[in-house]
Amino acid sequence: MINLLKQTVGIDVAKDELVVSLGQMDQDTNIELIAGKTFSNNKKGFSQLIQWTEKLFSDQVKILYAMEATGVYHEALAYYLSDRGDLVSIILPNKISNYVRTLDVKTITDKSASQAITRFGLERKLEIWQRPKKVFKDLRQLTRERDQLIGERTMLKNQLHAELAEAFPNERSISRVNERITLLNRQEKDIKAELAELIKNDPQLVKQVKTITSIPGIGTLTAVTVLAETNGFELIRSKKQLVSYAGLDVQEKQSGTSVKGKPRISKKGNKHLRKAMHLPALAAIRNDERFRAVFARLIAKHGIKMKAIVAIQRKLLELTYIIAKTGQIYDIGYLHKAIEIPF
Repeated sequence: MINLLKQTVGIDVAKDELVVSLGQMDQDTNIELIAGKTFSNNKKGFSQLIQWTEKLFSDQVKILYAMEATGVYHEALAYYLSDRGDLVSIILPNKISNYVRTLDVKTITDKSASQAITRFGLERKLEIWQRPKKVFKDLRQLTRERDQLIGERTMLKNQLHAELAEAFPNERSISRVNERITLLNRQEKDIKAELAELIKNDPQLVKQVKTITSIPGIGTLTAVTVLAETNGFELIRSKKQLVSYAGLDVQEKQSGTSVKGKPRISKKGNKHLRKAMHLPALAAIRNDERFRAVFARLIAKHGIKMKAIVAIQRKLLELTYIIAKTGQIYDIGYLHKAIEIPF
């Protein structure tokens, strides 16, 4: 009789479906993928997944459900499993992509991705997911809504500018555009009030926001966005991991000893985090002499302004992590020495 050590359900989550692979590890650490199937990403599909899994797996060993943190599409399943008391592990996407590169996989499909997640769960000791505080989910919904609203308002202002530039502007069109802009302004004000209320009602969050906003260039909205998009850094264990999660890590295409193509940021991460750090980086360069000096040094080194701004974005994001974890107010002497700017 084979003694099992681990049983893992690897789930590749998409908007409408779950691509699932089941795997087991025996006492000799041999891994076997035993089955695969696709389910709907809804409660009916969740129930079918549980029934199928429990039918094929042994009841002598606990089952671990492992999945990637894919935007918001994995959340309903994670909460469903957690409510049942099942073991759930949520893995940052960059961890899985790095792991896949170690496998002999030529073509990445939903099936091969779920198999990779299963193998990862069997080979590694994964942390069991704990429900994040509800406040982070609420903050994320509001900050993303505001971001979308700002985009709509910018589009309308551009439309208004074009209308006014015409030889014979349509007054009724201009009036309607102005009405929509007024509505969006009011909605943004409402969202800011809701955000302020959520923060005020959570003393720990008040403290976190206060410490993070001590960093030059980081305002309340940026601090809240970073905390919301990381669930208070729940899954983050290092500065490097955070930078990779945001897609601000630098990638190089190499062949042998030759570099093919210019180094560039991966952008394979949370776009909301990247966007949140752009304006604070510009503000830090303008208002903090240390950041301004680093920016000037980088420009002198390679002459690429945007590359230097991205380096400052990485620096600021790393600082938010350090300050949130230590609870220390930003100190211009210590923290600048603690982190090196990537060139």
